[in-house]
Amino acid sequence: MGTTGPRMAFAALSALAATTVFTAPADATVFENRISVRQDAHIGDDDTVTLSGTYVCEDPSPVGVQIATALAQDGTRLGTTSKREVICDGQEHEWQSTASMRFTKGIHAGEARAEARLEVVRVGSGLMPRAIDTVAQDERIVELFDHR
Repeated sequence: MGTTGPRMAFAALSALAATTVFTAPADATVFENRISVRQDAHIGDDDTVTLSGTYVCEDPSPVGVQIATALAQDGTRLGTTSKREVICDGQEHEWQSTASMRFTKGIHAGEARAEARLEVVRVGSGLMPRAIDTVAQDERIVELFDHR
């Protein structure tokens, strides 16, 4: 029983397409990204809340990586992004994020839920961000200490 030319060509093309789709490029990289929040947070005498922790990232974005944080307590949520540059070199680094309570008076000493996200910023054709993707996240209950 012979195989016709068109069937043979179709089979060869299918095999080639499958190889192309399912084979990773030689320079493909798996990025390791993680972030953690320390179990204690602080209210400073200047009415700011400070969260801190550690992160590891390998920069998958030529545009940038940022750390976004939030603290929630008794229905009040305070969020910010870290002002420090995020260094993506595969090593563990410290991070710290401070937010003003100027417009958020409901935060006080005691337990609160803290969240930290390591985010990759991607741009489109212009200068505006096209997307912000969360590549690592940590969320936990922290103890908030008041130093005022």
